Amino acid sequence: MAGVTSTWTEPSNTPLTLLLLGKGTDPASERGVDCPGDLPAPSDPDLVARATAAKAALGDRVFVLGHHYQRDEVIQFADVTGDSFKLAQQAAARPDAEFIVFCGVHFMAESADILTQPSQRVILPDLAAGCSMADMAVLGQVETAWEHFQDLGIVDQIVPVTYMNSSADIKGFVGRNSGVVCTSSNAKRALDWSFEQGSKVFFLPDQHLGRNTAVLEMGFDLDDCVLYDPHKPNGGLTDEQLIDARMILWRGHCSVHGRFTIDSVREVRERVPGVNVLVHPECRHEVVRAADQVGSTEYIIRALDAAPAGSAWAVGTELNLVRRLALAHPDKQVMFLDRTVCYCSTMNRIDLPHLVWTLEELVAGRVPNVITVDEKTAHEARIALDQMLALP
Repeated sequence: MAGVTSTWTEPSNTPLTLLLLGKGTDPASERGVDCPGDLPAPSDPDLVARATAAKAALGDRVFVLGHHYQRDEVIQFADVTGDSFKLAQQAAARPDAEFIVFCGVHFMAESADILTQPSQRVILPDLAAGCSMADMAVLGQVETAWEHFQDLGIVDQIVPVTYMNSSADIKGFVGRNSGVVCTSSNAKRALDWSFEQGSKVFFLPDQHLGRNTAVLEMGFDLDDCVLYDPHKPNGGLTDEQLIDARMILWRGHCSVHGRFTIDSVREVRERVPGVNVLVHPECRHEVVRAADQVGSTEYIIRALDAAPAGSAWAVGTELNLVRRLALAHPDKQVMFLDRTVCYCSTMNRIDLPHLVWTLEELVAGRVPNVITVDEKTAHEARIALDQMLALP
């Protein structure tokens, strides 16, 4: 709108903020995966021009995907933006693109590799761009839990369900055990289908999405849900708890969405009368209960697009997206639900120097950082993904 100035207030920089923006280092905690070759300096004034030239030189041979949580400097070069599953679908819909450059995190690139043609190569600009939630479900731990369920005689009653935010190994486990993948948009449909197949669900890896969907959308009691902790003997649960449970939730969470608290909601309501609190279902149960609206990343975007001018919104999701929405809607008061910085640190590893390096390597005939899922795992994961696509 002409003459309207954005009301966005940028959180102040801290040492942690600068680290997450790639303007600092922490050797004690970073995974230390470097790209081979020389990365351009972040201060290089020609980065945008270099990315533009390299992308133009590659033409239709390259298709760049940008997740909603990416920095604006990267998003500007994306052919498509979206959530993880939408981007994997978009990659599959471009069979003529030789290279799929996925500006996201590792599990997303794996899903794209599973869904694309064998002739296509999926590239992750920084191999250290992982996902803490996906890393919380390790295949060996999950198989140990499954063996325990077998020993209890309940495994035939259990349908495994994994959130899209999981490794290819976990999707493969779910596929070979007749389960289904879900997204934050279709979690209820996936659970409805699962409870038609069995009387229990083993939900991986995000406890909050599983609990919020079962309790708030399906009418379950909190007591119907138990939390399986892989770091404790038998998951920290008694045999009776596992036998009685309807939802066995894996102890995993999103490090970004898990930071929002009920105090964040109370504080913003006191500070901004009439504010609409809009959060992602990966948030804690008490935060979701206290919110006015709850939905996936795509839901959040649509809600703000449809909101009336002058309305106020406190949004509980990743900061890059909230800032982008605030700047896109200057006629509305859009703010971050928490007053402290909350970037997805691994998503922020994909920056403009890494993207420029990737595109220029492709122009030079070198293909860096290819993400490949082995044939057996890909086949089993595809079973679970296809079951999701077949949901009514």
